[in-house]
Formats: sequence, C-alpha cells, structure tokens
Amino acid sequence: MSDKKYVLIVTYYFPPAGGPGVQRVTKFIRYLKDFGWTPIVLAPENPEYQALDPSLAKELPEDLIVRKARIFEPYDLYRKFTGMKKGVSLDVAVNTRDSSKRTLKQRIAEFIRATFFIPDARIGWYRNAVREGEKILREFPVTAIYSSSPPYTVSLVARKLSRMFRIPWVAGFRDPWTGFESSTPDRWFLPAMIDKRLERLVFRDAKLVDIAWKGIMFDARGKYPDLPESKFIHIPNGFDSNDFSEKDITARAQRQRGAKFTITHSGSLYGPRNPKTFLEAITLLISRNQIDPANVCLRFVGRSGPEIDAMLADPAVSAMVEKINYVAHTEAVRLVSDSDVLLLIVDDTETTKHIVPGKVYEYLGAMRPLIALAPPEGAIGDLLRETSGGEIIRQSDIERIASVILDYYTRWQNGEQLSATMNTDAIRKYERREATRKLASLFDQLAK
Repeated sequence: MSDKKYVLIVTYYFPPAGGPGVQRVTKFIRYLKDFGWTPIVLAPENPEYQALDPSLAKELPEDLIVRKARIFEPYDLYRKFTGMKKGVSLDVAVNTRDSSKRTLKQRIAEFIRATFFIPDARIGWYRNAVREGEKILREFPVTAIYSSSPPYTVSLVARKLSRMFRIPWVAGFRDPWTGFESSTPDRWFLPAMIDKRLERLVFRDAKLVDIAWKGIMFDARGKYPDLPESKFIHIPNGFDSNDFSEKDITARAQRQRGAKFTITHSGSLYGPRNPKTFLEAITLLISRNQIDPANVCLRFVGRSGPEIDAMLADPAVSAMVEKINYVAHTEAVRLVSDSDVLLLIVDDTETTKHIVPGKVYEYLGAMRPLIALAPPEGAIGDLLRETSGGEIIRQSDIERIASVILDYYTRWQNGEQLSATMNTDAIRKYERREATRKLASLFDQLAK
C-alpha cells in the first residue's frame, strides 16, 4: 500500500490551454506536493481551447500523472453553421455581439446551445471522462477528488466519481453557475430547470466548495438558502513570485521609471468590458495640455473584439497605443512588470460588484499601482483598500479617471516611486503557494 496521499483533479483547462481559466488549477498542481498531496490529473484528450500557452507545461511536476479522455467539441459545427471562420475565438465573438444584431443562423445556433448543451458545450466529455476516472480510481488509492469549474460538466464528472467510489470531493468554482452572464446562455424554462437541478445537486453533494471570490457563495446561497455557509471556503486567486524575473516582492516595487509613462491592460476586452471611458479621459487630458502624448504609452495585451480594435485605432489615441495580441503567460507577466501603472476594467453592474478577476492579484504581485474601473463599493475596492494597491473609479466618472491618470503621470514626471505606498505585507498573503496550502488543508480535513 502506497504511503502517498493522492488527490484526483478533474479539469477541462490544462496546459497547453492558455488564458485565466488554467492558471488557478495549474498553480494548485504545481504546489500540492509541498503539502503532502500527490495530484493525478484527468483532462480532455482533444479539447478546443480558445487560447494556447504551451509554456505553462513547465509549471507542472515532472512526475505528474495525467490521464486523458476524448471529448466531443461542437464549436467547428457552430462556426460552419453560422459562417464564422475556423479558428475564431468564440468567447470573444459571442460575447461581443449585440443580441439584437444576430443573424437568423446565429439565433438558431444559440437556441440549440441553450436547449441541448446542458450544463455547457463540454457535456460531450462526460461519459468518457467518467470511464477514465473509474480506471484511475481503481488503480490508485485516491482519498480526495477536486474539480475546477467552469465548465460545469467537470463538476458533474467529479460528482459521479465521488458517489461511485465514496470518495470525498471538493468542488472548485472560479465563477457562479446558472444565470452568470458571461458563462451561461439564456435558456427557456425546461432546459433552465434541468440546469438548475444539476447545479443544486453539485452544491448539495460536494463535501466542500472552494470559491475564488465570495460572490460565488452569495449567488449559490441566494438560490439555495438551505446550503450552509460553512460549506463554502474562500481561497482567493493570487500571484506566483516565481513567475517574475525579480523574485523578491520588495525589490519588484523599486522598478525605475521607463522612457515613457506606460499604462498596461492585460487580458481580453469585449462587449461592456471596454476602455471607452478610459480613452475619453486620456483624450480630455491631452485637450487640456495636461499630458504630452509623446511621453505616454497605452499598452493593451490580449484578445479583443472588433469594436475594441476600432476604439484603439481612433486617431485621437492611436499614436499612443501599443496593441499586442495574446502572448504566453511568461511574456504577459514581463509586460505587466515593465509598466508604470496597470489598468483593470470590470463591468459596472450589480452582478459584478463581487467579482475579483484573477489578474488583479498578478497586477498586485507585479507591484504596480492599479487604476481599476469597477464598482467602488465592491470586492475589488475592498482588496485595493486592504493592499493600498491603487485607485478604484466607476467607469462612468471620466473626470475622476482623468484626475487619477494625471496624478500618476505627474508623479512619474517627478521621478517618484509610484508603488512606494503599496502594502507589501498585505500583498504577500496572496501568493499562489499559500492558496495551495489552504486547499491541501481541506483535503487533509476530508481524508481523516
């Protein structure tokens, strides 16, 4: 009998997948052995990822056991039916589109998606993943199961395996499930009822639910008040100092100013998540002769919808814009670190005030102050106040955005250290290794 403690990790996003969905689970896998747990990964064999980052494979332990099961991905059929070119990133394309401007074919495709792909388009992985999971659990003495959702099919796979083998399961959630505007389609009553039933069963049967931000718990308990708050464990996202060229967080805070005042946004932009008011604030400052555009670089790293590209190509700002398409995580970290100020944009709605995007922590780990366009009374505001990490401003407040930009620009001109007031002790709490320690303690608790 092995003296190792094995945990089965069921995940759709796994290297070479890129983007934010893969970061959390990859870092857990990287550091679990430090806390006495040996991960075994169950992932799809032939997935269609919207972004690729092969460099993330270097994060994984050399002796990691990985098992894969084939998946049916419907996206090529969707593209053919709607007339999209092969390779188009559907997350950006679909979320960009105004529903009132969708073609008849696009509306039919959305109806099919909402009616038959429950809980999501990865349901074609379910049977093969369960079969492969059975093989793993018969071969290894696994004492805990962990799933990382979305996609929510992953939770259904883990639930089935947990029930079959009576192994305790921690359901990990990076986002809420039913009704979450960026992850789930609008369903008519019957598929909506089925989807909600699946959601309730997952929350009921998981021993614990690991949540990346507290709004996930508020959402779940709002739908199902009988769920005990003690079932939900908040393990926030974080940053990994090993991703930065300068490992010491205090040293990262002492970066010298660059030749240009550089503001960087890293991540996808589409739909309501756009830099419109930020660019209007920049234009306002130029019209008042308060900033010199020759001294400013507005860097946007990542994928974007066509309406965002049009904003960045506007002659009023285009000379300042540096547009860089999706890059590997290591390069994204370098570009973020090589900045004076970092830009965060979150939809200013009631449903998003509890959201804390994972990249916020990486921004903080880079020790660069943030300009966050988000609800000031929300979770991001709480985090920035705790860490003295920057300024949070409502998206619509162009005068305030301009004032904050001007303040940072003036301090940059004067040679001041912009990150000098950031709270390094508070920021250190969000190291990825510490998050993994907390997850491992949950496995220890359940495996007793």
